Amino acid sequence: MSISVHQRPGVYSSYDASAVVSGSGTGRLVGLVGINHQAPAGEVLTVTSYDRAVALFGSQGSEDMAELIRLALKNGASGVAAVPVADRSGYEAAFAKLAGVENIALVLCDSTDVEVQKKMRDSVVSASELRRERLCVAAGAKEESVEELIARAGELNHERAVLAAPGGLDGQGNPISGLPLAAAIAGVIAGEGDPAVPLGGARLQGLHGLSSRLEDNDIDLLVLGGVTPVESLGGVVSVVRGVTTRTSTAGTADASWRDLSAIRVVDDVIPSLRTALRSKFYRAKNTAQSRGAIRAQVVLELENKLTREIITDYDGVSVAADPEDPTRCLVDFSFAVAHGLNQIWLTAHITV
Repeated sequence: MSISVHQRPGVYSSYDASAVVSGSGTGRLVGLVGINHQAPAGEVLTVTSYDRAVALFGSQGSEDMAELIRLALKNGASGVAAVPVADRSGYEAAFAKLAGVENIALVLCDSTDVEVQKKMRDSVVSASELRRERLCVAAGAKEESVEELIARAGELNHERAVLAAPGGLDGQGNPISGLPLAAAIAGVIAGEGDPAVPLGGARLQGLHGLSSRLEDNDIDLLVLGGVTPVESLGGVVSVVRGVTTRTSTAGTADASWRDLSAIRVVDDVIPSLRTALRSKFYRAKNTAQSRGAIRAQVVLELENKLTREIITDYDGVSVAADPEDPTRCLVDFSFAVAHGLNQIWLTAHITV
């Protein structure tokens, strides 16, 4: 925008225009690590608009940092905590930096190298163990086959890792990797307020299309193999079913963590309880009266989750002093996560 300097008194105006894409005020942050030579490497830069992303990182194509930020913001993320790196060797340190950032819901990277993605997964697991719960979303390489995608999911094999498929298209309709899908899915999850709502059916905005069409048999294999399939129908791109890459435990098939909503409910319930207890029992005494109040607060929080249909049941809430440490209080309970509705089966009995 240029401004002309006039000498006549008066009120002057000017304007410019841009395609504004900004973060949702209600969503959470998405973390992103990507190779970029324009912004200073190794710094965490929080971006809440596409214009700002282009100013910081430039715009080089359909898989660059600015484009991935655009898709995450457009689909519901409140902002993106981005860490540029100079080359492949910087990914691990950048993931470690993101691990210390609060309020990140998911982490992305611009690499389809499975070794880099495993480092991303490991950083997410470590951060979650330190009470900063989060997931990561990975993508397959350009025109990767169903078998190759399932093998990639097997390499990741964790309830905190999601793998999106198939690949996408660039602005000219050429096949590219699944990175744009991963960014869009991350934005949808970051913007979702109810963790028990299934990801299946969620519309992914801002994509140019998919590189291939998945048939029903492909979708079955991908879901069972720990891959989240995406389809395009009538020009609308949407998730078929949200699953995690966790398909086995110690080499044995295990479907306990298949549905993505299970780990998302856990990441909603446990931190909520921690926050409630931390705020209400700051500098409290470890007495029978305090333990009774703690139990009442836990029941209150679980009842709230039950009313909101985030869990379907809870039981066995007990609070006791640790016999080995008189300053420690032990809280024990169980709950059942609410599962999403993926299928409705109709059986018709017809008389002719």
